Amino acid sequence: MAKIEVSEPSVENLTSRELPILEWVEGLAAVAAKNFTQEDVQGYVFQHNIAASSLQPYTFFSRHKYTRNLIFQNDLFQCLAVCWEIGQSSPIHDHNDKMGWMYLADGQLYVQNYRVDERDPVNRCCRLVPGEGAELGGDNNTCVDKDENVHMICNLPKYKKRAISVHIYEQPMTHCEIYSLQKGTYDVVELTYTSEYGRLNPGVEL
Repeated sequence: MAKIEVSEPSVENLTSRELPILEWVEGLAAVAAKNFTQEDVQGYVFQHNIAASSLQPYTFFSRHKYTRNLIFQNDLFQCLAVCWEIGQSSPIHDHNDKMGWMYLADGQLYVQNYRVDERDPVNRCCRLVPGEGAELGGDNNTCVDKDENVHMICNLPKYKKRAISVHIYEQPMTHCEIYSLQKGTYDVVELTYTSEYGRLNPGVEL
């Protein structure tokens, strides 16, 4: 079953210094295209912590829904800060066959995986089967998407705290599929941003 994998890096593999987010992204952008693999990027994320305070220009919270805030993008990847108020969740979604990694900068999150069965592309319906779940926080702060993962991310009310996650997506990541567990349907949606490079997009209400 395709899933998100959560790993616990060993102490000797962690750097003691926290990098400002732009410096962190610059290091990732220095990775050669041929080395931009699941394993190599996962290794970089495990070994380089982000100074949470440096995310402040990109952290816009909304009472309506979680926010997607673009920090950086080039031809190879994009980097976003996603901000979660208490109790907010993403829809069940995929990543359009693109590789993805997530680093938890603050708070806690829960990732629920799903398997897609009986897909009917003509009527855009399917059957979703809940799979494994993974809690991010504490020693587990990084996860990586495997294969064609379908999942939902939640800042559960029991955590009682806002959360900020940093996401890396292989380019181009412009669309994804959104699934309805209740209706057994799915649709393709265009991805948008709450802010780009520290500035709110026109018409956005927080």
